Amino acid sequence: MQKAYIKTLYDIMSADKRVCSLLSDSGTDYDLLMARDFPAQCFNFGIAEQNKVAVASGMAKMGKIPFVYTTDVFLAYRAYEFIRDDVCFQRRNVKVMGMGMGMGMGSWSTLGPSHHSTEALAALRALPSLTLLCAATPLELTRLVRFVYETNGPVYLRFGMSAEEELFGEDYKFELGKPIMLLNSGTDVTIFVTGTVAAPAYHAAKKLRDNGIAIRLYNMPTLKPIDDAAILDALSSSKYAFTVEEHSLQGGLGGAIAEILAEAGEEVPLKRLGLDNCFAKGYGTTADVRKLNGLDTDGIYNQIVNHINGGKTK
Repeated sequence: MQKAYIKTLYDIMSADKRVCSLLSDSGTDYDLLMARDFPAQCFNFGIAEQNKVAVASGMAKMGKIPFVYTTDVFLAYRAYEFIRDDVCFQRRNVKVMGMGMGMGMGSWSTLGPSHHSTEALAALRALPSLTLLCAATPLELTRLVRFVYETNGPVYLRFGMSAEEELFGEDYKFELGKPIMLLNSGTDVTIFVTGTVAAPAYHAAKKLRDNGIAIRLYNMPTLKPIDDAAILDALSSSKYAFTVEEHSLQGGLGGAIAEILAEAGEEVPLKRLGLDNCFAKGYGTTADVRKLNGLDTDGIYNQIVNHINGGKTK
């Protein structure tokens, strides 16, 4: 996914000299290429994420379009106050790019919860004036980066770094706030997923379909704002609703869907799959940690089947 991000940003920077890349010692070959070709548009702040966000706010005030790029945990948590006060409160045209969302840190996932951003959505969703996006696949990321560039105002975009599987074709179209259909075999069960856990959710949904369960699976690249009417329409005729996310059950996608259902007075039973008031268990690759926490294909499948067969929503 990093390759998809850098390539898209490279093309944007080559066409618009206002666009700048702000880094924190990410040290990839792509970063070196961009710094060589656009020396006046690339800035490395080292491990100083708070300062980087503050500088980005000033750059935006001067008419630049800064893309602030580094590990999601170091932006969503370490620089949160600066995103809040210097970007959102000032409504600055700053683009915050958090790589390694959820437990999707690739080989760095072995470092455990200190490098997992599994509470970020709860904090970021609360910020006024912030558009919040999560990319599920490389192609979706390219579309979202373009959207971010064309949008005026604060945007936070999260994406993975674990060789994510592509689930979309070139006809993919992003619409802010709208769910995107990934699978449709009926209306009894509706699943919403966000971020890079979309691939195991997709394979779990196919397994459910193949075992006779009429199911719809929607990807949710937008976490804020969400189109309430589109969500309610997607849930029409459903007997069960599920959300899947590499995130705390408190404040993430499941919380957003629950809010929509509650305010609309809808009575579709909702079951949220994610981390229930805990940090992720275990260490290893992204795939290892997903399996240990029931968010791999089999884990998602088994949780949904068990709930349909009589489990109780927490």
